[in-house]
Formats: sequence, C-alpha cells, structure tokens
Amino acid sequence: MSSAAQPSLQVKPLRGWQLPFLQEACFSDLLPLLQRSLLLQGPERLLQRLAPRPALASETFVAFRDPQTPLGLVVSQRLNRSGSCWQIQHLRSSEASLEAGEAGRMAIEAALVRAAIQGSPSAASWIATSPSTDSNRLGLLRQQGFQQLRHETLWRWEPPQKPLDRALPSDLQLLPLNRRSAMAMWQLEQAALPAQLRQLLDRRVDDLLDQSEQPSWMLMDTSRQQAVAGVRRLRPGSREIPELELSLHPGWQHLLGQPLHLLLEQSAQGLGEVLIRSDVLKHEHNQWLQSLGMAPEGEEVVMARSVWRRHAPQTSQGVSRKLEAVLGQLQPGQKPIPTPLER
Repeated sequence: MSSAAQPSLQVKPLRGWQLPFLQEACFSDLLPLLQRSLLLQGPERLLQRLAPRPALASETFVAFRDPQTPLGLVVSQRLNRSGSCWQIQHLRSSEASLEAGEAGRMAIEAALVRAAIQGSPSAASWIATSPSTDSNRLGLLRQQGFQQLRHETLWRWEPPQKPLDRALPSDLQLLPLNRRSAMAMWQLEQAALPAQLRQLLDRRVDDLLDQSEQPSWMLMDTSRQQAVAGVRRLRPGSREIPELELSLHPGWQHLLGQPLHLLLEQSAQGLGEVLIRSDVLKHEHNQWLQSLGMAPEGEEVVMARSVWRRHAPQTSQGVSRKLEAVLGQLQPGQKPIPTPLER
C-alpha cells in the first residue's frame, strides 16, 4: 500500500495568524519586524496610492507544506519611492526545510525569491547581499538571475568620543546633509557609484534623504560649489551596529587623510562602534581605513538583477491594425482596408 502523497510546497504572503508558528530560533529575531509589517500593510497601500513616499512596511512571503509548520520566509522592501528598485532584506529557512525534499533548503529559498519578485510587479530591479563565504547563497542568487556588482569589506571602527580639532583646506567647507544640501550629496553619489549599480538603484534626492539619519556631513568645494566627499549615517537596517556610507569623488582621492578623517568623526559622533563599507578593489581606501585602527569585520557581495516583464500585446496590436487601415485609405489608388470589428 503506497503512502500518502506529500503536500506540495506553497509560498503565500504572511498572515497574522502565522506569527505564533514562527518561534524557531532562525525566525525569532525577525518577529518585531514582521509584526510591524503586518500592522502597516493597510496604511502603506492607502498612502502609496495618494503619493510616492518612503516605504513603511516590508513584504513577507512564507513557504510551507503544512500551514502550521513554516519552512522558510523572505522579507523584501522598496529601496526608492517610485518602487522601481527592491531589496531582499532577509531570506531564512528552518531546520524542517532540510527534510522537505525537492533538493531541500535550496529549492525552498529559490521559491521564496521567485515569489518576492513576482509579488512586486512595479519593480524593475532587485538588490541582494550575501557574505562572500556563503557559496550556497551566492549560487542560489545566481540561479535566480542575480549578478555580482560589488565586493565589499566591512570595517568595524570605534570612533573617538570627542572629535579632534582638525583644520580643513581653505577651499573646503563642512556642511550638514539637509534638504537644501541634498542635491549636492546626490550628485556626489552619482559620480562615485559604478554606472550599472547607479542605474539599478534609481535613487533620487528624496530617496537619499529617506535613507539617511543625522548627523550626516559632506565636504563642499566652495570654488566649484560641488560636494567632493560625504559620509551618510544610514537608517537602521538588519544589523545591530550603525553603518556609515563613505563617498569620495573619483577626482578627489587626495582627500584621503585629515579631511576625510574629520568627516568620519563628525558623522560618527555619539556612536560606540560603527561599520563602514569599502570596495575590495579600492586598495588605497582600505589601507587608509586600516591605518585609522579599523578592523575588517567580513566581506559581502552585492548582487543585483533587472526584471523584464512581458506586457499584454493585444492593445498595441489593435492600435497598429487601426493605424494601418487609416494609412491604407489615404494612399491613392488603394482599396480601403477593412477594419476588424470590435466586440
């Protein structure tokens, strides 16, 4: 007598009644985020219809065979107001997924990533990060169409409690990031980011302000009225340690030293420890960060993919047929072309 067939794998949006079943250690740290996301989903959809605005709620999908036994989940969130770029924030699978068949955990996580992408039809691009040592996660992302864009070192730094007095060159001015100066910081980041990553992120001035906290600072070249270096304190993410994002204009590498040191200290005021990202290939930057007493915390790979969606062709074909009919009637010596009846 054959045993009963195993239920098929299902991936569905998270519902409130599922929270009590997400008590396994691999999910427990996400419970506050998931609770907040569920509470804000209604206001999020309503406000987004009224005007583009910062994302309030994350999107969460859960994989299961038995609804009371979650096998994994994925949490994603918009990275800009337009919704053109999304990020996979968390991708988790439970111990039960190892016994789930279908190649186990890899198949479940692949289904979760596909569900997240399909569940956000407005997204034109997706960003995901993975530790450089996690070959399984990197392989999974590549299978789902993600490509490596950057390889970064995370540097842990304990800034001084009281910044030292440091003099700036006469042509440089220290300015805080605010709505008046945000355009200058945005232009700096556009110049500092790799072209492909810049295009996929599709970040505007308002997005930059949404993703920044105070204090964030920049160095302005007063003669050119151009921001040449900046440090943004990022809004809290998935890490417990605050992160600073350092941007340096490609033509101003000579600022590595006292001017950038002052900029970092100003932006890190009041923090015990911070993380700073640096491209692995920027050897001079990394050597300078190490000279400040920073210790490498690990390495991460930034992965990205674009999304091409096929649109229904009926409307465009209908318009084309009607246009051909009109043009045919206007040509001398040509019989009128019958136009298809619309039902």
